[in-house]
Amino acid sequence: MRYLGELLVASSLCVACAAPEALLLPTTGDYSESRLTDGAQILPPASVIPPPPPDPSSCGALASLRPDPRLQPETAPPGSALAAIVARGRLIVGTDQNTNLFSFRDPKTGTLQGFDVDLAREIARDLFGDPSKVEFRLLTSAGRFDALEQNEVDLVVHATSITCERATRVGFSTVYFEAFQRLLVQEGSGISSPADLAGKRVCTFIDTTSLATIQRTAPTATIVAVPDWDDCLTTLQQGQADAASTDNSILAGLAAQDPNLEIVGPNMEAEPYGVAANKMNDDLVRFVNRTLERVRTDGTWMSMYDRWLQLVGPTDGPPMPNYRD
Repeated sequence: MRYLGELLVASSLCVACAAPEALLLPTTGDYSESRLTDGAQILPPASVIPPPPPDPSSCGALASLRPDPRLQPETAPPGSALAAIVARGRLIVGTDQNTNLFSFRDPKTGTLQGFDVDLAREIARDLFGDPSKVEFRLLTSAGRFDALEQNEVDLVVHATSITCERATRVGFSTVYFEAFQRLLVQEGSGISSPADLAGKRVCTFIDTTSLATIQRTAPTATIVAVPDWDDCLTTLQQGQADAASTDNSILAGLAAQDPNLEIVGPNMEAEPYGVAANKMNDDLVRFVNRTLERVRTDGTWMSMYDRWLQLVGPTDGPPMPNYRD
């Protein structure tokens, strides 16, 4: 009996040490076998197809404020946002903890990690000479612009696409990363383009530009709109959707968590990311653009890309800045 017990213990240890298997997704069914994540919404095919949004370059949204070398933290104009941040002694940045590769919790340390997190720390480095002098506040995507308008955070660094509509509410930096909307599906699904989504379910985020794009490109698809991007991963794994669609950079973060998933299809909408600030804080936007100029030229941007975003694919380097003054 003692020998049998030792065998059972050894067997259980081997099972615990085994590599995790890829989750096999259901290939048939009526989507009713598992409960949707809390806060998810089912949006039936739109009766009216939304028009394409205006190109952000057409309204000047991609042209930001030129860095001013005379604008230094120690000589920031009294009463300015920059002066308030320096007096406080830390930068307050809004982000989230569920966007793998950009801003997520390290499972070992519990600290925030990712490309956006590193970028925020580079801004703090230029403000204080210390990249650790940044306080991260977790925001929902729906609440990020309200937080800026109410001055609850100084900046939002949260994989935020620059659009004409958003540029009327907040001030954007120059583009620091350009993504493209694509599709994430189960390997062997037979889905390779938006045309294959007819009559199927597509998971996307509740408050994202990607939702309207799917309604335009796959008008007969039903949308599962979820509150966090990790929810799309769960939704796919549970067979509650046939595909997920958003920026390829975010999809790469989801695919990295399940080897059974792959990114497919052509580029749909371009999604240029910018750092967002309160519309009234021009001095802060100029300072952020100064940091972006530095990280483009001193190799920091490429180091961050190599660390976090290699799964997205090869890059020609950071986007070039566009200024309106």
